[in-house]
Amino acid sequence: MTTATTRSRTAGSAAGTPHTRVEGRDKVTGVARYAADLPFDGLAHGWLVLSTIARGRIRAIDTAPVLAMPGVVAVLDHRNAPRLTTDYVGLLGKPDPTCAVFQHDRVPYLGWPVALVVAETPEQAREAAEALVVHYEQQPHDVDFTAEHPDARAVDGHMPAVTAKGDLEARLAASAVVVDVEYTTPEEHHNPMEPHAATARWDGDRLEVVDSNQGATWVVGELANLFSLDPASVRVRSEHVGGGFGSKGVRVPQVAAVMAAKVLRRPVRVVLTRRQMFSLAGYRSPTVQRIRLGADADGRLRALEHRSQSLTSTVHDFVEPSAGVARVMYDADAHHTANRVVPLDMPTPTWMRAPGEAPGSFALEAALDELAEKCGIDPIELRLRNEPERGPVSGLPFAGRNLRACLLEGARRFGWADRDPRPGLRRDGRWLLGTGTAAASFPAGAAPSTATVTALADGTFTVRIAAADIGTGARTALTLVAADALGVPTDRVRVRIGDSAFGPAMIAGGSMGTRSWAWAVTAAAGELRERLALAGDIPPEGITVRSDTTAAVAALAQKERHSFGAQFAEVAVDTATGEVRVRRMLGIFAAGRIVNPLTARGQFLGGMVWGISMALHEEAVRDRASGGHVGPDLAGYHVATNADVPLIEADWVPDPDPDDPVGIKGIGEIGIVGAAAAVANAVWHATGVRHRSLPIRPSRVLTAAGGAVDA
Repeated sequence: MTTATTRSRTAGSAAGTPHTRVEGRDKVTGVARYAADLPFDGLAHGWLVLSTIARGRIRAIDTAPVLAMPGVVAVLDHRNAPRLTTDYVGLLGKPDPTCAVFQHDRVPYLGWPVALVVAETPEQAREAAEALVVHYEQQPHDVDFTAEHPDARAVDGHMPAVTAKGDLEARLAASAVVVDVEYTTPEEHHNPMEPHAATARWDGDRLEVVDSNQGATWVVGELANLFSLDPASVRVRSEHVGGGFGSKGVRVPQVAAVMAAKVLRRPVRVVLTRRQMFSLAGYRSPTVQRIRLGADADGRLRALEHRSQSLTSTVHDFVEPSAGVARVMYDADAHHTANRVVPLDMPTPTWMRAPGEAPGSFALEAALDELAEKCGIDPIELRLRNEPERGPVSGLPFAGRNLRACLLEGARRFGWADRDPRPGLRRDGRWLLGTGTAAASFPAGAAPSTATVTALADGTFTVRIAAADIGTGARTALTLVAADALGVPTDRVRVRIGDSAFGPAMIAGGSMGTRSWAWAVTAAAGELRERLALAGDIPPEGITVRSDTTAAVAALAQKERHSFGAQFAEVAVDTATGEVRVRRMLGIFAAGRIVNPLTARGQFLGGMVWGISMALHEEAVRDRASGGHVGPDLAGYHVATNADVPLIEADWVPDPDPDDPVGIKGIGEIGIVGAAAAVANAVWHATGVRHRSLPIRPSRVLTAAGGAVDA
């Protein structure tokens, strides 16, 4: 990583040089406290009871025997829980009614929260919760996700459901080469190391919540709306968060804990078990995606259609916008995209690392590989020939589009020029060898945030911002940014995060967190330096400056800004056993200004590992009879582990944006985009068989042996 580090560094600056995490020692020695660790006087423990049917109504709940059990102090359910307000639009839209727990007797899916048992200890709460008898009126349910489902419909999410320009059918008919294929991806789950947990405490009309979340500002707003509170009376703290990946928004634990604490007038803590997270933490919807490409003989696209279908729950619409990636990557005279959903009796999906882009890039980039094969053109050359000058759908100019540099540098580093394009030729004993590539993109957005920077009389500085470090190294990156903005060494800067009392700030999501927060910190630090230049001695309370980037962020809306990348993979396939092994991977990214090369590389590599897992392992299977998962735990849900992860390299190319005052782009999600497609394309090159359904498990390799396609 020496070359990347050198390129990223500005002489005399902290940013661009590798730094270990400022809180690293606290984490490895156990000093760092997470949401379920902090002590509270008089703390009670809540344990959730989840439905055992997939659709129906609650007829009765036998609470009396449970209330008589040792240590039990309360049972909350739809008959006695506080009433909530759900008719509002929050930071990210209308709330998922799942969060409004215990409001009615309806059960819309297996694992729906039906009660909360509160006791003096977690052991007593769990025993009582497992003893609680709930009687149901069961109704027929539907968990069958298919491309032909009659209830499929278009829903606008955070982007339009449908975009269209040009006559698609005419352009396809006039194309020399056509690819018309369907790809599928399964239900996938994010299970961060730290389970979801929340502790709530009321002090009169004031509410304090210690929580594991991706944005204290977000949680404050949702809780204030749900409980009809003044946001100024709600404080949320989340100093350390053990992973999130999109799952740690406003969830059942916070709301249930706040409810119970309100009823009992004492602190209450609710922690999810690993199995409960499979029902209550959200997940990535399965997808069925149809790609139609029409091209001239030289591979230049004339028609592009990307249609994606995902599922949502019957209580809330969530769209996995897989067709969105096509709106950025490639243009054509006729360009059509659509995202549709099917409501089923299942929990609501949610954002999961690179929502839309991760499954969408698998379909699009695999289809590009199939087009390259049909045209007889190298896959990298095909992508280079189809580089758009402007946003294919938005029409906006790109602030920078360094995908070409990523592809060319990656090809050089990976040894792509030596590749024989013909499949099924390379062998290493019993293993067939193949290589594949894919392109990647992810939006580089920013959102308004506030920050305060205080100069203290002892020569140190304290930065306060309601950021969330979910394992990305944001706390360390902000330390480096602040030190450079203040012109002081990093050991004179203390960054405090994860507290809504510090003012509104962007969530850790959409790869926008560090970019947004760094902007606010830089603005506050710059103003503070000006004030210090005019001030005399610093008073004992210090000198504090607060920033607000609302106006500045709005000024960048006239161009498309994205991170880009190129993924390369080499695989070995044993067609006798069906085993697929990734031997090496390389990712080259254009991701703006790299603040901390050490943690940045970790983010890129983490995404690429997740891409391996997505390509070969991850698949949540549902039982149609019960409506629930088969094996909802980390034994039954397979993920890539040490033995599955080969030599992986990640590096980056210079990616300046002279119009961007911060220059930072998000890197938390770009690493997974295209990774699964690169692996799948490599499997085709090794075997000559196309796998259009993920994961490429051994059974699929064995079934497809001797064929040309595993659909």
